[in-house]
Amino acid sequence: MRKRKNETPDIEELLAPYQSVALVLQGGGALGAYQAGVFQALAEAGVHANWLSGVSIGAINAAIIAGNRPENQLDRLRDFWETVSERKIWLFTPEGDVFRRLRNQVSSMMTMTTGLPGFFKLRNANPWLQLSGASGATSFYDTDELQHTLDRLIDWDVLNNRERRLSVGAVNVSTGNFRYFDSEIEVLGPQHIMASGALPPAFPAVLIENEYYWDGGIVSNTPLQYLLEQEDVHDTLVFQVDLFSSRGILPRDMGDVLARHKDIMYSSRTRNNTDTFRRLHNLRLKLHQALLRVPPEALTDDDHAFLAAMEDVPQINIVHLIYQQKIYESDAKDYEFSGSSMREHWDSGYQDTRKTLGHRKWLAKPPESIGMTVHDVHRDDPS
Repeated sequence: MRKRKNETPDIEELLAPYQSVALVLQGGGALGAYQAGVFQALAEAGVHANWLSGVSIGAINAAIIAGNRPENQLDRLRDFWETVSERKIWLFTPEGDVFRRLRNQVSSMMTMTTGLPGFFKLRNANPWLQLSGASGATSFYDTDELQHTLDRLIDWDVLNNRERRLSVGAVNVSTGNFRYFDSEIEVLGPQHIMASGALPPAFPAVLIENEYYWDGGIVSNTPLQYLLEQEDVHDTLVFQVDLFSSRGILPRDMGDVLARHKDIMYSSRTRNNTDTFRRLHNLRLKLHQALLRVPPEALTDDDHAFLAAMEDVPQINIVHLIYQQKIYESDAKDYEFSGSSMREHWDSGYQDTRKTLGHRKWLAKPPESIGMTVHDVHRDDPS
């Protein structure tokens, strides 16, 4: 049946022109439940990513998704978040922002003093009191529980079967160089996911191939750049999910200052990076079009090589979702793992994504004359 002229195209029709759908997940600790809500909304709409890329908590979420069959992905993701947030703070939280803020403060303090179930626990001895070179001298928490949780929730054979691509970012402690562990290139295991989330000085560095790695967020908290730099990238629809916003209000007290500082530091200038890649991408397209108007005999060998390389320029469409901090949240929002906050974050991601998917024109593949487009659910929607 032919669609009417003004009829909204369905999701499957909009996704058909893309060779790849990517889900790119920023780091952000407890805020990562927002990404789980995003995934739920995408899955319900029939949007299934074949490339997942993450840093820190984004790497954990991405690995759980990539390491399970579609029918199990959401259940495993929910299992993880319910496990780490199962600890009860209060029997109930009275209404009002002041009580929510107090609950969050108590929850974050409990995380600092006791750790998280299924994730990490406080070391018996403070690292400052341990001898140099001792196993517990370089971190406040032990993350052995996280490996057990990952092994329980992830089928590593499924993760590495190349039906979906997974890439997670970490930093080499010795060289300071950023590295992505990529299932397209190597076999990934729990150590690669744990390395991506080994934020110092809380967590210990993770040994991989005789090198130690820390959380990728200390260099770049957003893995989009890795995806865009790949030579084999095709026409791709990217859902980029950030947990820290580069934009915010002017701080009014020290708590606001600390929260705003963290947002700016970990947002990793995401929007600036996407805008820069978009400009470079589109300039290459314009140069390609200009060279096509030049007589072949006037072109240099480099010109011909450039034209050959540009014959199949990927069209990139980025849909950018950013978590928006609640008024009662503080600078501890990324390690406040109460069940109530987890459900709030999850629901925020779910609702934001459903709203975004309602803008069907945002999902359409950009024309070749544009090359790359970026849509921001919070900035582009006037409602």
